[in-house]
Amino acid sequence: MRLHRLAVTAFGPYPGQEVVDFDRLGADGLFLLHGDTGAGKTTLLDAVAFALFGAVPGMREQARRLRCDYADPAVATEVTLELSVRGHRLLLVRGPEYERPKKRGGGTTKQQARASLTWVGDAPRGHAPDGVTRLDEVGRTVERLLGMSKDQFFQVVLLPQGEFARFLCAETGEREKLLEKLFGTQHFALVEQWFRDRRVLRGRELEAGRVAAGQLAARVAQVVGEEPPEHAGDDWLAELVTRTELAASDAVTAELAAAAERDRAEAKFLVTRELADRVTSARSAHAELARLDAQAQDREARRAELSAARRAGGVPPVAREYERVAELVRDAEREVEDRFGALPASAGPTPDAGWARTRAARAREEAGTLAALVAQARAQDSDRDTLAALTIEARRADAAIQECAGRLSSLPAEIADGRERLAQADRAAGLLPGLLSTRDELTELSLAAERIPAAEAAASAAALAHTTAVDDHQDARESFQDIRQRRLAGMAAELAGALADDAPCPVCGSGEHPAPAQGAVGRVTAADEREAAQREQDAQAARERARDRLAQADQTLGALRDRVGGRDVATDLAHAAAAYAEAAALAAGRDRLATRLDAVEREAERLRERRLAAEKQAAGYERERDVLTERIAERSARLDEARGEYADVAARRTSLLDTADRLDALAESLAALDSAETRAAEQRAVLAKAVAEAGFADVDEATAAARPDRVIQRLERELDDARAREAAARRELAALGDVDPTAQVPLGAAADAVTQARETFEQAKVTERVARSARGDVAALAERLRAVSAALAPVEAEYEELSALTDVVNGRGQNARKMSLRAYVLASRLEEVAVAASARLRRMSEDRFSFVHSDAAGPRGKRGGLGLDVLDDYSGRVRPAKTLSGGETFLASLALALGLADVVAAETGGALLDTLFVDEGFGMLDADTLDEVMNTLDELRAGGRVVGLVSHVEELRQRIPTRLRVRKSRTGSSVELIG
Repeated sequence: MRLHRLAVTAFGPYPGQEVVDFDRLGADGLFLLHGDTGAGKTTLLDAVAFALFGAVPGMREQARRLRCDYADPAVATEVTLELSVRGHRLLLVRGPEYERPKKRGGGTTKQQARASLTWVGDAPRGHAPDGVTRLDEVGRTVERLLGMSKDQFFQVVLLPQGEFARFLCAETGEREKLLEKLFGTQHFALVEQWFRDRRVLRGRELEAGRVAAGQLAARVAQVVGEEPPEHAGDDWLAELVTRTELAASDAVTAELAAAAERDRAEAKFLVTRELADRVTSARSAHAELARLDAQAQDREARRAELSAARRAGGVPPVAREYERVAELVRDAEREVEDRFGALPASAGPTPDAGWARTRAARAREEAGTLAALVAQARAQDSDRDTLAALTIEARRADAAIQECAGRLSSLPAEIADGRERLAQADRAAGLLPGLLSTRDELTELSLAAERIPAAEAAASAAALAHTTAVDDHQDARESFQDIRQRRLAGMAAELAGALADDAPCPVCGSGEHPAPAQGAVGRVTAADEREAAQREQDAQAARERARDRLAQADQTLGALRDRVGGRDVATDLAHAAAAYAEAAALAAGRDRLATRLDAVEREAERLRERRLAAEKQAAGYERERDVLTERIAERSARLDEARGEYADVAARRTSLLDTADRLDALAESLAALDSAETRAAEQRAVLAKAVAEAGFADVDEATAAARPDRVIQRLERELDDARAREAAARRELAALGDVDPTAQVPLGAAADAVTQARETFEQAKVTERVARSARGDVAALAERLRAVSAALAPVEAEYEELSALTDVVNGRGQNARKMSLRAYVLASRLEEVAVAASARLRRMSEDRFSFVHSDAAGPRGKRGGLGLDVLDDYSGRVRPAKTLSGGETFLASLALALGLADVVAAETGGALLDTLFVDEGFGMLDADTLDEVMNTLDELRAGGRVVGLVSHVEELRQRIPTRLRVRKSRTGSSVELIG
């Protein structure tokens, strides 16, 4: 995987669009990302992670505040990343979810997250040629191409040294969580869980079998009424079966004997009960005849009452009809009296119906003549209401005329003032470009003036450094010349030291060396000369670099002084800024002033139009009022004459119509009274005839003899019932013959004997049924218990084997190292990481440190397999990682991070990682250690790899020419490519 180009817009601290060209940055294989604290260096790494996976590493993911607070609301937050993976180039574009202002109205709305993946060139086989735009599809495609999840990517590409330092010193549990995420060993955890679940399932099946066997034994013991033994064997079951068979045979014999005794008692009881029933029937018949004789006189009185009630049955209906008609006559008389009394001037005798109808017709005729005047009265009221409304509208029109005139008198001055202010704003807008240019120029001069003290200090420091470098170079040159001279002086001794017997002399060629030269103690060797020459060359290079820095510092200081000159830049800048701010304020109000002036001019035009309209309305209202006043006065004379003593014409007409209605109602009531009196006389004659035909002296006697139908029916039923009871009693006595009703029959003793015999039989029957059931139940349960016990034996053996294997897989039982299957796999991966990391750690620590992996169990029974210590070659002892110093911890964590990256990439089969980022930690290294770390990083970029370092260390800026600097300000951050 190689990154080519990153663009962030309104993301993190970057309000605008910032572009990072990784192809330029990675041209040398190594670049530095630096800047002030909080400027946004890590945010660029977050942007890479967000473009790939839609998430950022660590705690920043929980905050979910990816949008820049300084960005313009109209600018959308977006991250664009172009990269190559597995030989294919693709472009990723993502935008996070955030709240943005609504385009219409106030408030905010949610901007939904979005993502797209497009191919730059041909799409890989099996992928959509047009790319994908769904969030989940983009995420799956990226993970499939990279061959790793987001957690693995954050660990192996974005190497966070702080997290690896914690991993280095972490306990086994914390280390296990990280390794699980990186190596994806969840399926081994599923294997462990499968064994545990399988054991639980088999345990439940075994326990169910044991419970079933125990329940069967308990049921067998319950059937025979005894406690089950601890182990229910075949002997116990055989003894129970034999016992229940003997008990069932004895119960059958006892049941047969009890049945014969019951049959004899029941036959004797039937004969005795028949005799007792005949004696009881004779006693009941004699008692019934005696009661009927005592009630004979009462039955005769009821027969007489029934005869009279049947003769008087037709009189009450006729009497009730007569009473109803008489009541109608009384109601009609009261109605006539009430309606006649309600008429005006009704004193005198009650008239007949003809008089009432004549008076009603006369009143309706008079009301008809007033109908036309009622309509005129309504028109009169309407005209008066209209006249009042016209008066109000006329007053309103006069008030509107006065209001418009008052406002129009003040508007000319406002219009003139607005035009003057608008002209001033236009003039200020024209001056703005020049004032802005002056202010910006002075701002740049002010920045240059502020840099002069720092430039002077830098020039002085560079001069001092140059002087020191010159002195160091002179010393190194003199030392080199001295060492060379001393070596030349001892060259003969050096050659003599290399002579060997029988070997030719390199000077004369002789094989004999009779007097080789002797050298002084501490003579100079060729290695000493080479080392001195190297020191002289290094000092000369340092001198040249110091000279270049001095020249550059002097040039920078001179340029700054020439640019500023002798001006008072601060004062000039303050005046220019004030002038620009004043002109900008005037120009900014130009649109508001133009809008206000336009509004005032439109208001004046509207007021003139409104005053003219109000004047026209006032004149029209006055003309209408004059016409209505004349019409009302003419109509008023006619209406006053027509209403008479009433409030108005309508009231007089209503009174006449009401009187006519009352007279019509009186005529109807008089006619109804005549009809009711005639009907009453007819009904009186019918009632007298009905009383005479029934044989009664008068109506009261007939009414007293009458009875309701229910009473007549009751009397008939009582008499018929008495006759039927007497006949039934006499038939019963004739059938019984010579039975003595006073005889005593011993029925109770016979019944008690039957009851006792039946109870004895039922008990014997129950005993037989229980014994027979117990025999069958014991036989069946014994057979089932034998089958369950036989099937349980192999299940117990299988469970014991499965339980032991489950304990081993989960790090218990016979597992001496207490390592689960998952921990064993992770331990092997950690061992690979330790080997890969040790190679780099030995190189960076000059062969002092290396990692040691331990699979021993921890103290107090803790699981082992994930121990990671450090071997110190100086002492030859293994040390806990917690005992390392800060710089040593950084080296160890960096080596561990790089080793883990290599192992994870190889393990996941992911894409080749051509781009890596190493985040901070270099500040705690000394110069020599830093050299070793840089050598290791140089090896990483071999073969085309690109390594990005994130650091504040100043020395790295001197070592790495290609840098990406992040600058921060009050309005947000920006990036600058250097080198």
